[in-house]
Amino acid sequence: MIDINAIFNIQSEQEFSTIALEVFNYQFENNQVYRSFCDLLYMHPSDVKSIKEIPFLPIQFFKSHPVLSSNEPIQRTFTSSGTTGSATSNHFITDLNIYETSFRKGFEGFYGPIEDHVVLALLPSYLEREGSSLVYMVDAFIKQSNHPESGFYLNNLTELKDTLIHLDSLGKKVLLIGVSFALLDLVETYQFNLKQTIIMETGGMKGRRKELIREALHKQLKQGFGVDTIHSEYGMTELLSQAYSKGHGVFNCPSWMRILTRDTEDALSIQPIGKTGGINVIDLANINSCSFIATQDLGRVYNNGSFEVIGRFDHSDIRGCNLMVL
Repeated sequence: MIDINAIFNIQSEQEFSTIALEVFNYQFENNQVYRSFCDLLYMHPSDVKSIKEIPFLPIQFFKSHPVLSSNEPIQRTFTSSGTTGSATSNHFITDLNIYETSFRKGFEGFYGPIEDHVVLALLPSYLEREGSSLVYMVDAFIKQSNHPESGFYLNNLTELKDTLIHLDSLGKKVLLIGVSFALLDLVETYQFNLKQTIIMETGGMKGRRKELIREALHKQLKQGFGVDTIHSEYGMTELLSQAYSKGHGVFNCPSWMRILTRDTEDALSIQPIGKTGGINVIDLANINSCSFIATQDLGRVYNNGSFEVIGRFDHSDIRGCNLMVL
């Protein structure tokens, strides 16, 4: 069994590679879906000597198969929002403590103790459905922040406006985390000049608005909130870890998470640093599901391990992922 504490205390690239290969071996032996996928690729742990050789499971499998590496009882199922009529992803969680450790340590690594922040959440599209891993995380942040002003705001934008201005005037450290369309709704209704507040968007118009490129979105939000930078969170239902951007759309990972990019024409070929490709995620917190996931996002990775998300595949662009009937 893999030592969970070792995963969350990785100190070097060598340590990450060593543990990632151990996790690959463990999941090859204990995850039936992932084992079948590797078998179809004729990939065995004896053939895999580096993380670039590890097979990455297409993220669509979370919509069609139980992706599990544990026989423990399922404590919670996180589900994706999905469009009307489309299949949703299911991430079966057998140990919520792992998720809680991951999101707390991940946030604190970039922003310091959550207790230091008033957490204001504007996540209407997520609050309106069950099973959101984002709502679970932010709800925990709100409870851990120990500030009476912390909380969710659904459609009460006037109260949120008054709270933001009041807290900022007091010099309190505030985190406003919200979906893009809701943040835009707020700044189209009210104008701000905030000095102590972090504005963090979690992406997604969820069909509520026309999609904007990141530069245009962040420009509008910076002007509306009166801030110099817009922060971002990169996470998804199928991951138990988040990457964070403190501006300009460049994300950094916690020590137990890495991003690689794959060739858009050859899904099994990893791209050189700096070249645009499909985003592959290694998330070692996914020890009980699958830690090696080929997403539908496009991006590029930089020399220091940071990365940028520049778009998404459409379904017709996903090649090399049809080895199993979904």
